[in-house]
Amino acid sequence: MSRAQWEWIFTDDGEVVLDRPLSPVFTTRFDAEAWLGEHWRHLAEQGVQAVQLTEQAAPDGPPLPLRRG
Repeated sequence: MSRAQWEWIFTDDGEVVLDRPLSPVFTTRFDAEAWLGEHWRHLAEQGVQAVQLTEQAAPDGPPLPLRRG
């Protein structure tokens, strides 16, 4: 039995997938969402405009914009 793997995909303002920064791999959705809650500001400072959660490399939900303010 394999464990689920959750990761974030990061995109720029042109909706192009970024190769940096890299998302950690998580074993639960909760851990992935908690990590994003702690790091979204830093990601936005690196040029990430939106994030999308994936499970086993398949999109899980719509992209979420990272907005400050």
